[in-house]
Amino acid sequence: MTESTAARKPRRSAGSKAAGTTGAKRTTRKTGTAAAKGSETELVQLLTPEGERIEDPAYAEYAQYVADITPDELRGLYRDMVLTRRFDAEATALQRQGELGLWASLLGQEAAQIGSGRATREDDYVFPTYREHGVAWCRGVDPTNLLGMFRGVNNGGWDPNSNNFHLYTIVIGSQVLHATGYAMGVAKDGADSGVIAYFGDGASSQGDVSEAFNFAAVYNAPVVFFCQNNQWAISESNEKQTRVPLYQRAQGFGFPGVRVDGNDVLASLAVTRWALERARRGEGPALIEAYTYRMGAHTTSDDPSRYRHDDERAAWEAKDPILRLRRFLESANHADEGFFGELEAESEALGKRVREVVRAMPDPDRFAIFENVYADGHALVDEERAQFAAYQASFAEAEGV
Repeated sequence: MTESTAARKPRRSAGSKAAGTTGAKRTTRKTGTAAAKGSETELVQLLTPEGERIEDPAYAEYAQYVADITPDELRGLYRDMVLTRRFDAEATALQRQGELGLWASLLGQEAAQIGSGRATREDDYVFPTYREHGVAWCRGVDPTNLLGMFRGVNNGGWDPNSNNFHLYTIVIGSQVLHATGYAMGVAKDGADSGVIAYFGDGASSQGDVSEAFNFAAVYNAPVVFFCQNNQWAISESNEKQTRVPLYQRAQGFGFPGVRVDGNDVLASLAVTRWALERARRGEGPALIEAYTYRMGAHTTSDDPSRYRHDDERAAWEAKDPILRLRRFLESANHADEGFFGELEAESEALGKRVREVVRAMPDPDRFAIFENVYADGHALVDEERAQFAAYQASFAEAEGV
């Protein structure tokens, strides 16, 4: 698969300065929680929803990591987000057409994933949930390999060690502990690579996540905890999950936490580079809360209209991460219509390839669920298998009528 032109950059010197910026601006947002009512929460932002580069002296520590980003790299980030969204849309359509059993869309979260994914080095190790399709793209995993599990024909579809990208984890929050243990091993091996663990705002309520935070802090593990706060843990809003902003939880464990505009790909890239660099230097873990929004359903089995209003989504659509970067590219004359036209054609070609590959996959074995339940078999499982076989046969009989 073709990798983006947004190449990974080495750490910037402390004296470097972001280029092509406008006047300084501090971005804050109301926390919206009962305990912190009326307080302001700083949000690291380097690109406004209108596509304007901004510079806040308070965030110079992060901005230096994208200070000399080139137009070619910016176009690469845009390409990453567009193609990831196109792949995601095709997967959603395939599920609706009965080709996949389930799909977890990343719609709206492209900047958080592409920005953080492009901050990783080849020797870093990534532990995803089941929604990190953009991060998988950045790690060089062919997008069609993500679909086998959702079709029920394999348990992952790729070798985690080939791309240092772990298999998707369905159990909520468990991969955060796995990442911490792996990072502790990295430190003991004396390597200078980093580990990044992805999880959602809902997973932050799991005990596994708190345990991982504590282990990482005590053992100074080189791990970055990347929380994509998309506002909804299925149907539970942030207000029903936490009394303080999620990034502030890091303080209680003794390591830094940062809230970044998760719809700003530049800010996501910069903050993740900062966190990974300090982890590689042996300075321990960090928590990044990417403040973003899940535009679609939690999965294709979910109906978000039952628990949230359309005006909420409309407000976040105005902050669309792809439109934001396109506005900047156009205003800075970093991309022309020829670039956008070629990308549109590439996007459609990707969608076609994904559709063809999925439809060429074998049908799942309906009886595989009964295998390996017991080492030596079991009478009850045999009975259930027979009942299921009769149920399946009834469809063939009905079609033959």
